Order: sequence, then C-alpha cells, then structure tokens
Amino acid sequence: MKVAAKCVVSLDYSLHLGDGAVVDTSAGGEPLTYMHGTGQIIPGLEKQLEGMDVGETRQLVVPPADGYGELDPASVQEVTRNHFGDRELKAGDEFVAIDDQHHEIPVRIQKVTGDMVTVDFNHPLAGKTLHFSVTVKDVRVATAEELSHGHAHHGDGHHH
Repeated sequence: MKVAAKCVVSLDYSLHLGDGAVVDTSAGGEPLTYMHGTGQIIPGLEKQLEGMDVGETRQLVVPPADGYGELDPASVQEVTRNHFGDRELKAGDEFVAIDDQHHEIPVRIQKVTGDMVTVDFNHPLAGKTLHFSVTVKDVRVATAEELSHGHAHHGDGHHH
C-alpha cells in the first residue's frame, strides 16, 4: 500500500539542517505515526511522502516555506519581565506559551535587559532548510473512528 490521503502512516526519520548533525530522530523510539493528508506534519514533508511504498527510503529536502516558515521579524517582541513571574530568566531559555486558540507556541528568550525581555515566538526551525531521511514502515487505511477524530490512534486504542 502506498502513502495516500486518509491512510495511517508510520515512518522512521532523522532530521538535520544541512550539516549532517541530527537534530531530531525516531531512532531508539517508536516510528512517527500520523494520518496522511490531514496537516499533522509539515506540508513539504507530507507532500514528498505521497506515493511512497512500505519499506521505501528517501532523502527529502524541505525549504522553509514548506516547513516551519520563514523567520518573521514581527514574532520577536519585547515584553515586561512580570509576564514570567518570579523565574530566573536568561538568554536561550525556552518556554511554551498558549495562544487564544489553546495552541502551544514555543517561546525563546533572546535577551534580558532590566525589566524588559526580548522573546522570539518563531518556531525554532523557522527559516531553516530541513533535510530528512525517511523510511516508510507501515501504511494502512484509517479506521472509521480515526477518520471521525481526524488523527491516527495507536494499536492499543485511542490516546490524546
């Protein structure tokens, strides 16, 4: 069976940013499992996985526009320190913020100057060209329950 819309796909992957240094991988863990065609993975990767066969391995390159987007200068903002409570803050610290639609947004502190904190709401991989090595491990038709929920369920049932 080939990777296609409304199929549940399991794949092993590794990701580097062009220098060969792996920044994310499924090695040593479970394969990434998702429902194809539902926007659960970055668009450029999903598009290039379309039509792959079980057991097939490919090297895929995803430009920023089809990955985590270009860096958005408007996503770097100054906020007052009191937004962070009593925490010690330093450049490089990372947090997860929740937006109005209850989505998680990664936040990185760029610098702390007195009572002002410069934060970056860009995804850590925004502006980066992504280099994936992928192997399709399994493809199956999504169940009616998975289709109604819009995501894959694992072998032992429904998890959120």
